[in-house]
Amino acid sequence: MSSPMISTPNVQPDWIAPIEPAIPARMKRVKLKHILIALLLSAMFTVVVIFLALHGFIAWMFANPQVPPLFANPMTAKGLQYENVTFPARDQHTLVEGWYIPASSTSKKTIILSHGYGANREEYWVPMYDLAHFAQRLGYNVIMFDYGFASTNHKTKATGGRLEKEQLLGAVELAKKRGSEHIVVWGFSMGAGTALQASLISDDIDAMVLDSMFLLEPDTLYHNLQQFVNLPKEPSLNVLRMMFPLLNDTSLQQIPYDEVKAHQYTIPTFFIHGTADTKAPYTIAEQIASNQDPALSSSWIVDGAHHELIYREDSKTYLRKVAQFLETSAERDTQLTAKR
Repeated sequence: MSSPMISTPNVQPDWIAPIEPAIPARMKRVKLKHILIALLLSAMFTVVVIFLALHGFIAWMFANPQVPPLFANPMTAKGLQYENVTFPARDQHTLVEGWYIPASSTSKKTIILSHGYGANREEYWVPMYDLAHFAQRLGYNVIMFDYGFASTNHKTKATGGRLEKEQLLGAVELAKKRGSEHIVVWGFSMGAGTALQASLISDDIDAMVLDSMFLLEPDTLYHNLQQFVNLPKEPSLNVLRMMFPLLNDTSLQQIPYDEVKAHQYTIPTFFIHGTADTKAPYTIAEQIASNQDPALSSSWIVDGAHHELIYREDSKTYLRKVAQFLETSAERDTQLTAKR
């Protein structure tokens, strides 16, 4: 008897690899193309994120400068009697802290020292105590104060003058309450640009000394950006314009830079600037100075001088020129008062 036929399944041995169907060359090219597109899009997304993050960081840093603490006071620095003062900004949005240094004899003249960005009332690289002592010797009361971005107790963001001009005008109000009839703002860098903005809306400032004037406007902003990273002007400026109101509640449109650059001020103004200034182009100071009445205002553009270092680089000439300007502006103010 024959045994029945047993069919065995067609099973390949384990050691034989399955044969995959061949992928057409055209499908391989399509797959490779998709991978390259994905990589390209990923790289572009990364570049855009880094670009936006860099500009956001720049805008945030501008609004939140790192300011050192106070190291001294007028007495320890120069032996000057002083009074701690706290006063409101003109628009009452914050309180402002500072020092009131009386003249050695009763005086109705006051100089308000308006410090720059990233510094407090001491601004040691100017150096501010030297100039306060100089002003007091000339018979002026002196007010030194901290803008909100430098304040410890009443912190505000740096806004390029939008809030700062109100804080400066609060100091002007303090000088008036103390009996001053001739008020000079001696500003440095952004403190000088703030003085120009304050004088647009107040008649209580009688004269200005503007050292290394920094005005927050597109050209100056891009000029400073170029000091750190070489980026195209567009779209960098547009991105920064977008970032500013998001990160410091202030847009460039809120800074009256066009009005400042075109305005003719009716008070004596002395512009001091260096041609080697890498933070505030001296050409902007020259442009504003050229709009002023030469019978009232003048400028001193120092070849090769750096930002806020002009006093250190030539202190004798600096003090002589400022003293002459202060004397002339005070005499003019006295003459105007006598005619009233």
